[in-house]
Amino acid sequence: MQLQPVLLLLSLPGCVSIQGPESVRGLEGGSVTVQCHYTPGWETYKKWWCRGAYWKSCDILVQTEGSEQEVKRDHVSIRDNQRQHLLTVTMKEVRQSDTDTYWCGISKPGPDLGAPIKVTIDPGVLSTQASLQSRTTTSGRAGTSSGSYIRHHYILLVFLKVPILLLLVAAVLWLKGSQQRPSI
Repeated sequence: MQLQPVLLLLSLPGCVSIQGPESVRGLEGGSVTVQCHYTPGWETYKKWWCRGAYWKSCDILVQTEGSEQEVKRDHVSIRDNQRQHLLTVTMKEVRQSDTDTYWCGISKPGPDLGAPIKVTIDPGVLSTQASLQSRTTTSGRAGTSSGSYIRHHYILLVFLKVPILLLLVAAVLWLKGSQQRPSI
């Protein structure tokens, strides 16, 4: 049995040893959390999060020290749960300019291991975040996050406000149509 091809395959970036989601989305001004799973045996190795479309030239934003201790750098944090073989990266206060390809990785002798994740930041929260925070504070709901307020607003918009508006438009058109019919 030849193990060399199997070992070579396991050492290639993105192959089996570490896996993350294909893509994640977030709203501008909010936070994005990415979880990458890795196979047993890599617990005490340093894990990292880097940015850039190309594996060999991506910029490492934050890296663990081979322990479970959370590491923060700028608006990015990384934590390695070695018992669950789970690497968690959180990017806070994201902007649309943070949209890019990122990599979860494991530092090791020879080529590192990694998995690409496409992160997309949509517009939305940043422009209204200050007004939402002031509304949250003055209404006595300080525990409610602005992200959940926005989510509830969109749900109300889609399931309540838009249907009511459509009913009103239909009623106006119906009334207009009944007024234009010649009476017999």
